[in-house]
Amino acid sequence: MPTHQQFRLPDAGEGLTEAEIVQWHVAPGDTVEVNQQLVEIETAKSLVELPCPWAGVVVEILVTEGTTVDVGTPIVVVDTDPDGAPADAGTGDAGAAAGGAATPEPAAQAEGSGAVLVGYGVAGPGGSRRARRSTGAAAPAAAPAAPAAAPAAPAVAPAAAAQPVAPQPAAPAPAVPQPAERALAKPPVRKLARDLGVDLMSVDPTGPGGIVTREDVVAHHERSTARELATYAGDEEPWREGGSVTPDGRQTRVAVRSVRKRTAEAMVASAFTAPHVSVFHTVDVTRTMRLVERLRGDREFADVRVTPLLITAKALLVAVDRHPEINASWDDAAQEIVYKHYVNLGIAAATPRGLVVPNVKDAHRLDLKGLAQGIASLTATARSGRTSPSDMSDGTITITNVGVFGIDTGTPILNPGEAAILAFGAIRQQPWVHKGKIRKRWVTQLALSFDHRLVDGELGSRFLADVARVLEDPAQALVWG
Repeated sequence: MPTHQQFRLPDAGEGLTEAEIVQWHVAPGDTVEVNQQLVEIETAKSLVELPCPWAGVVVEILVTEGTTVDVGTPIVVVDTDPDGAPADAGTGDAGAAAGGAATPEPAAQAEGSGAVLVGYGVAGPGGSRRARRSTGAAAPAAAPAAPAAAPAAPAVAPAAAAQPVAPQPAAPAPAVPQPAERALAKPPVRKLARDLGVDLMSVDPTGPGGIVTREDVVAHHERSTARELATYAGDEEPWREGGSVTPDGRQTRVAVRSVRKRTAEAMVASAFTAPHVSVFHTVDVTRTMRLVERLRGDREFADVRVTPLLITAKALLVAVDRHPEINASWDDAAQEIVYKHYVNLGIAAATPRGLVVPNVKDAHRLDLKGLAQGIASLTATARSGRTSPSDMSDGTITITNVGVFGIDTGTPILNPGEAAILAFGAIRQQPWVHKGKIRKRWVTQLALSFDHRLVDGELGSRFLADVARVLEDPAQALVWG
């Protein structure tokens, strides 16, 4: 018999408690297979597609798109035995023959009852998936059954006794409507007002004799129309998605949720939990820029993107190897410092949905090409909004590349659970004293923020100086490595 299974919203990773339904890939009546993508959800960390654990027919979608629900909430019902016979098949006629009263079935029964929801019916075995998802309202519930018997009406109504008809007074004459007051305006001005949706009676006339002029209509329209500032972005901007403009047009209000909400919570917790300290270093990276150009022409690196960020990441890994104490975290519950014997290198990536920090797992084990491939894969996935929760978990140290936005430096906030984060600024050609002479050199600024509970000023300064040393002379990495 038909078996209805409720698919409940699972925990998409790492103890998340809720998620937003972004897009359904199926509709009621669709045939689904095992592992077919049912729905796309957005968690506090990323977009995730949920597969169907059963084969069958979609009976009902319980949660609409754009709704945020808790983990464990039923979101869709699937009939895993759509071709099965109803539980009471073949018993209806026997009951009727025995003279028993038929009991009407409820419109919809609990999961696994064998009944189907009113308005959907049972899908046939040859049903196929619909090309488009229906947006219409659900079919109305069936009307209640008519009563078995109704009292009979009398066959013949007794004749009414003749009554004298009293004369009716004459109806009062309808009042004649008075002509409404009309604004004075010429036909072209009236047409303009109609086109702009302006009520001429609400316009203050300035023409001779109280006539509304064209200028009056235009001025009234501009005053009453909600306008946005010239600096506002268009509706297609990602940060405007799901927002509502206030009636005066001066504000757009967007609900804080998903990735943006998670980022805000993490940054507030980090800023007010870990005591931040930042140190800075201005570096001549001319040799690094030459190395980048050389690697871009190397056949070994032909299939990967080589950037100064790659060399900076390698320099950071070399510095971590020399100062492993910086690769740690503070366990407040246990009152312990946890030193990590591996480096999961976080790369902060700006996406339309907010800032995410995926990390390259075991980056300390990768050669330069493997590191380039890992960074490229993570950033591409992050910008497409498909970063998985596992890619953002267990980071140990992070790089944020503010230089891509033309920014020289900054004081980054620590990623929660990490002891340090390096900001890599824009690389510019500047006058620089090189070998006793003023030369035009490539220069950048580095900023290191660290948790002062774990990292003191000496350790933070020595670590940053080693990163700068490798960027000044990449060959130094061979000596230290």
